[in-house]
Amino acid sequence: MARKMVVTDWVHVIAGAFILASLALGTWTHPYWYFFTAFVGLNLFQYGFTGFCPMALILKCLGASEGGECSSGPPEPGETEATERS
Repeated sequence: MARKMVVTDWVHVIAGAFILASLALGTWTHPYWYFFTAFVGLNLFQYGFTGFCPMALILKCLGASEGGECSSGPPEPGETEATERS
């Protein structure tokens, strides 16, 4: 059974595709494409500290499912994980 992709999944797919594409373009066209690789990496880095993800905002506006959204923040009181370890 295939699972439905949510915003977080799409962010990872798009970031990975951008990084691979910019590395290829930097190798085969012009080294300035490596700045785009750095830009994507810096956005991933700042998300780790701030929880703010510009790509997640764009994807939500385009209608992506928010099941595991990028900038959701901490869980609400009373919420538990679907699977807890015993």
